[in-house]
Amino acid sequence: MTFLHLYNSLTRRVEAIKPVNDKKFGVYCCGPTVYSYVTIGNWRTYFLSDMIVRSLKYLGYQVNYVMNITDVGHLTGDNLGDADIGEDRLEKAAAKEGRNAWQIAEFYTQDFLSGYQALNLTQPKVFCRATDHIAEQIKLVQDLLDKGMAYITSDGVYFDTQAYEQAGYRYGELSELDQIQHGARVQVNLEKKDPRDFALWKFSPPGQQRHMEWDSPWAPPGKKGPVKGFPGWHIECSAMSMKYLGQQFDIHVGGEDLRSIHHPNEIAQSQAACGVQPFVRYWIHGAFLLVEGQRMGKSLGNAYNLHDLEQRGYQAMSLRYFYLTGHYRKQLNFTWAGLSAAQKALNKLRQLYHQWQQAEQKPDQAQVKHWEQEFVNLLTDDLKLPQILALVWQLVADKQTNQATKYQLLDRWNQVLGLDLKLPATTVPEEIKQLADKRWQLKQSGQFDQADQIRKQILEAGWQIQDSPEGYQLKPID
Repeated sequence: MTFLHLYNSLTRRVEAIKPVNDKKFGVYCCGPTVYSYVTIGNWRTYFLSDMIVRSLKYLGYQVNYVMNITDVGHLTGDNLGDADIGEDRLEKAAAKEGRNAWQIAEFYTQDFLSGYQALNLTQPKVFCRATDHIAEQIKLVQDLLDKGMAYITSDGVYFDTQAYEQAGYRYGELSELDQIQHGARVQVNLEKKDPRDFALWKFSPPGQQRHMEWDSPWAPPGKKGPVKGFPGWHIECSAMSMKYLGQQFDIHVGGEDLRSIHHPNEIAQSQAACGVQPFVRYWIHGAFLLVEGQRMGKSLGNAYNLHDLEQRGYQAMSLRYFYLTGHYRKQLNFTWAGLSAAQKALNKLRQLYHQWQQAEQKPDQAQVKHWEQEFVNLLTDDLKLPQILALVWQLVADKQTNQATKYQLLDRWNQVLGLDLKLPATTVPEEIKQLADKRWQLKQSGQFDQADQIRKQILEAGWQIQDSPEGYQLKPID
């Protein structure tokens, strides 16, 4: 078999990715916390996971793919390095939007699923929601208590990192260890045995009814149960991944922001409960997305989502093409000019694909084999996606390769690239209609420069606009 080689954060080197079970991989990706729209930075992580799954399938492997949806238990304190403090993200959003937490979770989950489809991301075997797996999380917490790896305080059940280390495990394997040593986190709970300890389950504050809370077998010292509460952030991924993929599986994907705390905690609680080491063999982390050279942040007003792109006339698939221009381990700088270039390139590729599809020649199988080997070499060498894009355009320009051969190669490679290469349907998308209407209004009021800018956006989206005294017509670019 041909092996995919990726950078494993656990071993800190690029290595061959080999399945626990012959030819069948278990892959888990940390999905969104559904309290707001998913940003283009988040989507880059899910794109990376999609590329890994597509690549494994392309190489002939079976893949059992699972992604979680965090719809409970994620507090705002993770921004300070301690996910056990702060406000509940869903309840905070609910108060802001005049809904309850359940409504917030459902609305943004559905929006995420819609965007997931628009980006042509591989459908997992299951999208597992945290709220659908409370029983599994409670059982896992109880297992840790039974093994002496957790303890109860006045505000919840905490993982005992010292007990874990005394049992012979190494805590914090994924992190640079100085990030999670004693005192590294905000010390707000003096009942913790160690500042590194983290909440497995939180009790609801006395006298306060939360939107999302459940009965549990535990209660604070000196009180009788059951006391209502909710799971900590980290426990859901262990409970759900082990339910669907087993106590040991192959690949865990996430953004680099999860490498310091969330994923080390996931490893610790899973290995402590099951005694299986390593819990996951390969940890793959994607680098951050910058925006115009700056970090992305809602306070900076640059945490763009797919709706922001659509309002400017860009297709979701153009963002997918843009992601292909960067290596997953390097920061990628998003700019509107870069997205425009991606949309223009994608439309050109669509036209060529359509043209090649009509070719009357037969593919040259010797050339197919040559080009295919180049593609596989780049794919298996740590997902060299920018070089693969360059190979695609090298194929476009090659005069020695006939169009039928080019079509067969691009059609096959697109199993990995995942681009929608069909020409746009003649039905005009609603966002293009809105742009055209706005342009017409600007022209009527004499604002020709602004109207011309919108015309460029429409052209980049694959549509041409023809004016007449009566109005305008939109046609797809041939």
